[in-house]
Amino acid sequence: MNYTIRPIEPRDAEGAAALRRMPGVFENTTGLPSCRTADSEAFIAGLGPDDHNFVAVLEDGTVIGCAGLTVCSNPRMRHVGSVGLYVHTDYQNQGVGTALMKVLLDLADNWLMLVRVELEVFADNERAIHLYEKLGFEKEGLLRMTTVRDGRYVDDCKMARIRIPGEALT
Repeated sequence: MNYTIRPIEPRDAEGAAALRRMPGVFENTTGLPSCRTADSEAFIAGLGPDDHNFVAVLEDGTVIGCAGLTVCSNPRMRHVGSVGLYVHTDYQNQGVGTALMKVLLDLADNWLMLVRVELEVFADNERAIHLYEKLGFEKEGLLRMTTVRDGRYVDDCKMARIRIPGEALT
């Protein structure tokens, strides 16, 4: 499978919106089934200097994954970034999520010098948790009843990866 990872562009809005609504993806996001292309267009247009968003696209331009890293804007927390990721159901478990996360972590480690990269993942999303643990994230806590999914409240798992610049990842 040939795909490219690059910064998100306005032309990716339709594909990103379709991906967010996709069964098998949608259930593990905090989005709504009413997500429109206009929502994705506004999101992309509103990205600022602390937002670093990437897409994985096939040769024909089909968006198969999206990942983002946002650096905290609070001056006392400029060493912290939060990440989010979602991958097309047909391309899950094929390395796309790992590749996208590695792009974000390279940026965090080698260009932004972040110490803490954090995320929240639904506590029952075992595949995603496995991916994050493989990349050095550790579970820090359980956030109970954070999100409504399919008429029920579900829990989030807070995870983070700590890395002191210049030191090896532990």
